Amino acid sequence: MAIAHDPWNVGDLDLAAYLERVGVGEPREGPDRERRDAAGSPGAAYLERLYGAHIRSFPFETVDALLGRAPAVDLRGVQEKFLGGGRGGYCFEHGVLFSAALERLGYEVHRRLGTVGPPGENARTHLLVEVVVDGRRLLADPGFGSGMRRPVELRDGARSTGGGMTFGVARVPQGRSWGWELRKLRDGGWDGLHVTHESEVYPVDLVAGNHFVATHPDSVFRTLLVVTGFLPDGSHASLTQGSVTLRAPGTPTRHEALAPGGLDPWLERLGVRLSEEDRALLHARLAELPSPA
Repeated sequence: MAIAHDPWNVGDLDLAAYLERVGVGEPREGPDRERRDAAGSPGAAYLERLYGAHIRSFPFETVDALLGRAPAVDLRGVQEKFLGGGRGGYCFEHGVLFSAALERLGYEVHRRLGTVGPPGENARTHLLVEVVVDGRRLLADPGFGSGMRRPVELRDGARSTGGGMTFGVARVPQGRSWGWELRKLRDGGWDGLHVTHESEVYPVDLVAGNHFVATHPDSVFRTLLVVTGFLPDGSHASLTQGSVTLRAPGTPTRHEALAPGGLDPWLERLGVRLSEEDRALLHARLAELPSPA
């Protein structure tokens, strides 16, 4: 598919393979077709369905960074890893793939960078996807591990609830401009997760941010294995070296220590399919690191 002015190379996406992988059909035509918005996109309901399918199909995982590799963040490289390699990845990869699918489906898409932790202390190294539907700006966050279960409107005070969790958006000052803080509701009130910035994002921004996240010695992903994803029963699992945490709506959170030899089966269950060589490299790398507290 040839697309005029395609800096993100979304024309390279195998959309049929992506939709088959996530188990969502193309927007229906005829009497039962999806309701499209004024700009011709499939609308908010289809966006929510596709977002939910994406986060359930592809795990969040940091294996490449832990092994000292900067994973590809161009579309061809990402879809080779996700669609062809049976893997997942972190925010840059998820955001590149999800935003390309949305654009191919006719949505107005804006890629945004965010700051995890205090702005001014931490760099803008988190990729999010803004989607405009019926004049409403919706924020999708497919690459934040145990994040939102559905998009949330970029509107001060907006909320998004799903999976037994509630997230909210607050407009916050960012120097001389404004940003959007994503917050999670906990027993003690709202916890800030990250701040999304309004500035335009270009492919080179991802290359720079990805290089820092994957290779800089101060990056947490250089010393911590993180794999999160959904299990067939709908529960959500978070795996690190040494332990796994299981969460399901309406049930207490469970923390389990990994038994010897327990890592590889969990990687398989969560959809991280490694070659024998990479599996051996991962075990050797983990043996060098202290167990997380």
